[in-house]
Amino acid sequence: MITFRHKVRMHPLNLSFGACGFLGIYHLGAATAFLRHGQNMLKAVKAFAGASSGSLVATILLTAPDKTKECQAFTYKFAEEVRNQTFGAVTPGYDFISSLRAGIDSILPSNAHEVAENRLFISVTNIRTRDNYLVSNFASREDLIKVLLASSFVPVYAGVKAVEYKGEKWMDGGLTNRLPILPWGRTVTVSPFSGRIDICPRENGTCKLHFRLAQQDTTISLANLERLNHALFPPKREKMEALFQNGFDDTVLFLLKENWFE
Repeated sequence: MITFRHKVRMHPLNLSFGACGFLGIYHLGAATAFLRHGQNMLKAVKAFAGASSGSLVATILLTAPDKTKECQAFTYKFAEEVRNQTFGAVTPGYDFISSLRAGIDSILPSNAHEVAENRLFISVTNIRTRDNYLVSNFASREDLIKVLLASSFVPVYAGVKAVEYKGEKWMDGGLTNRLPILPWGRTVTVSPFSGRIDICPRENGTCKLHFRLAQQDTTISLANLERLNHALFPPKREKMEALFQNGFDDTVLFLLKENWFE
């Protein structure tokens, strides 16, 4: 489209997915909508970014877009596995990170780290300093997997042994930067939490209060509190399928609004 190309010439485009635990299924709905109705927009995206489960979907969209359905199936299976634990992910003896790693390992292509180099920015938090880093250099596929696991490691919830990478210990990037905004061009943001975000659920009513948590502006609402609960304690399959559809529909609305819909 002429309008779309004009926008691309004006500024570089980035795409960022927020931290959200098992609500990452919303991100997969968004990714599916981009692939189905926003191919020209995706071709214009210079960099992808994300935190926690958002970093996983950003990685899939960049390095293995043909694996989104496989990733969706894994998410449903992983959520069911966690639901079946007596105390969810914190059940003694349950290895959350091991299950997540198996899923990542089965989906990422062998050259994922090469495709991701300097185009994928993953938010992680240094345990010692509590500083946030956006990692974009990956010497190997194993390094990429480690950074993805680090970005998803919530202490206690995901285990007690932090992810080690380059001689340091790391934890969830969502604790310090939930929705990375890159310092150049326009970063299109996606989150299953309602807030000042390009693609997200919209709350009813005109009076909205927001709070800023780990560099993300989020609406104060009962719906967001429920979403936070679902992020850590995944809902039943039917609800997750609805969240996937919500992500798809919200993205379609965004593409239509921006004249990027195909």
